Amino acid sequence: MRSLVFAFAVLCAACGPRGEIAYNPDAERSGPAPEIFVGTSRLSDAVTGDFGVGRSTTGALARYVVQLPQEREPGTISWPRPGRAADPARNFVTIERARYSDPAAFRADLARALAAEPPGQRELRVFVHGFNTTFAEGLYRLAQLDHDLNLPGVSVLFSWPSRGKPLAYLADRDSATLARDSYEAFLNELAQTDAERIILIGHSMGTLMTMEALRQIAIAGNRKVLDRIGGVVLLSPDLDVDVFEAAARRIGVLPQPFFVFVSERDSALSLSARLAGRTKRLGNLDDPEKLAALDITVVDTTAFSVRDGHFNVGTSPSLIGIIGSMTDISQAFQGDQSDNAGLFTQTVKTFQHARVVTVGPGVGKPGER
Repeated sequence: MRSLVFAFAVLCAACGPRGEIAYNPDAERSGPAPEIFVGTSRLSDAVTGDFGVGRSTTGALARYVVQLPQEREPGTISWPRPGRAADPARNFVTIERARYSDPAAFRADLARALAAEPPGQRELRVFVHGFNTTFAEGLYRLAQLDHDLNLPGVSVLFSWPSRGKPLAYLADRDSATLARDSYEAFLNELAQTDAERIILIGHSMGTLMTMEALRQIAIAGNRKVLDRIGGVVLLSPDLDVDVFEAAARRIGVLPQPFFVFVSERDSALSLSARLAGRTKRLGNLDDPEKLAALDITVVDTTAFSVRDGHFNVGTSPSLIGIIGSMTDISQAFQGDQSDNAGLFTQTVKTFQHARVVTVGPGVGKPGER
């Protein structure tokens, strides 16, 4: 067991760059600058002034503008070297940040951002990060996804108090479970806006919170929120398959579309499954027939796996290029590829209600193998 825990720590420590927020309001405006709205159950850090690892049960609201360097490989986050100031030409830099003591002020700024989007694209994309993720990493990852995927709508981060340490896996699971009420309250806040729909996106352990919040909302019969959810995306879900099925059944009619992105080469989930005494997690499931009774679309991205395969959608330049080119991701994955010819090949299988789409590199762009 000790060797397994050590292997898990080494793997997760290498999952992505570590870093802290580089704040420079005077930086020259030279690159794309995504605006990220934030809800969090993290306590403030007295040293940095941003959000730390402490747990809060009241929640906080904020807004950040993160400038990305113009020259950057898709899928990457560039941090300044330790002890050096951030260089806007090379590094991600935070150029604006604001806290909201009044939820009405937060909603007013959200309304302004939504109004800037064309009708039909005024949606909120709510991203929940995974295990071993600092606040800075969750924020900068969403800024990277916002720009690289070039999707419509307004980006929103819900950040729960992950400790940002590879050996804190169990502590993170407890923190994610504790944060589900705060996330549910945050979704109630977002449902008060004029967004045309709310898209929920969870990664890794963040999918646990996504499913738990949906389950709680369904049990409460909260149609105000449920009717606003226009889709769910689970990326590399670190979920027990039986737990996922039970939650889905309790939710009842799942929001549509409902995507589950998986990879059989997800090394982080293989170790997570072993720590849990299981053979598979939902995110590396190799037998989709187990999910046949659910109205979901499983997207197998194994062919695009890079590094540990735990975040292909965010870190594979080829897969980013494919998804970013789709004008309607739901329509594209359900068979209409008129705008995506040559970008990828796919096979589609149907098991009762579930659909399984296996994507692979086409002639337009080679994938990483």
